[in-house]
Amino acid sequence: MILDEVALTFVAGLGNRGIAHLTDIYGDAEAIYGASELHLATVAELRGDIAASIAQRAGYSDAERELCYCDKHNITATSYNDTLYPTLLREVADRPHIVYSLGDIGALQSEHILSVVGTRRISPYGQSACIRLIEELAEMFPDLVVVSGLAFGADATAHHAALAAKVKTVAVIPSKLPDITPAQHKRLAEDIVEQGGAIISELNSQTKQNGAYYIPRNRIIAAVAEGTLVVESPANGGSLSTARAADGYSRAVFAIPGRITDSRSEGTNHLIKTNVAQLVTSASDIATALGWERIDAMPEKMHFAPHKFTSKEEMVYNSIADNSDGLTIDSIADKTTLSVSEVSAILLNMELSGLARQLPGRRYVIC
Repeated sequence: MILDEVALTFVAGLGNRGIAHLTDIYGDAEAIYGASELHLATVAELRGDIAASIAQRAGYSDAERELCYCDKHNITATSYNDTLYPTLLREVADRPHIVYSLGDIGALQSEHILSVVGTRRISPYGQSACIRLIEELAEMFPDLVVVSGLAFGADATAHHAALAAKVKTVAVIPSKLPDITPAQHKRLAEDIVEQGGAIISELNSQTKQNGAYYIPRNRIIAAVAEGTLVVESPANGGSLSTARAADGYSRAVFAIPGRITDSRSEGTNHLIKTNVAQLVTSASDIATALGWERIDAMPEKMHFAPHKFTSKEEMVYNSIADNSDGLTIDSIADKTTLSVSEVSAILLNMELSGLARQLPGRRYVIC
């Protein structure tokens, strides 16, 4: 019963690894609570005070309160013994015994799950690369699930890219549900759930919020996926802890290479340099490394006649073709001596033709 499973998480001093240890021995919480204090202390080798607490059925009152809270807020509590518990998370020793979720936690049963993390100060180059890789993977694998942490920057870019590509995405947050961290991404969280994804957390409603759960949260992001992609990270970026966790779980780690002069790429370049991460420049690099085979053979791409530029279109195209960070309309107008209205009209046609893309900040890059 879920009540027994949740109760275990409220036994003082037991922790995730302790529960995992007991589950390996007894199978489930009902059997753990059915064991004698002596058996728990000798066979399971628990400390005497913890064995006594379990024998006295500690945690039940807290668990009852927690499940009432979940019912009130439409939160699902999924235990390690539930068939919907994330498949890959089940493999790690420090897994949370209970995962709380809004939406469909079953999304994490997909055979193609990729975690994507990176700096909050993502560059236009990082955004463009992240979006492109997710778009390509979504085309290859319609059951793709993109996992990230709902934070600003790379996380939000990954979630938005997945939503735009019509694949599911899951956010792992460092706070109790139904609260959303950061609060500014409440609408994004709602969109994630509406598109069949989920918001998940290992924290129950009785957890004291003190900002200490970001790094522990990162291990879950790493554990639920076959691979973790680091988009951009400074030398001491928090996303590096996710990469280390993924590497420690024997998961694949990928990194997008960046300019050696860009501080936002120091961490990712170091991951590549030290062979922690594989350098990737395309979705095929990721798919090949993970051994993913396309679900169905995709039809050959349609071939279109080359776009014939007018002289003004060619001027606009050439002005932004070699600028990976993108250019604003004003900058393009300055470079081409065209009017702002002319540039705007040309860029609109280029977007509709799939030749250009607008990045945040109204900067344009070539697709």
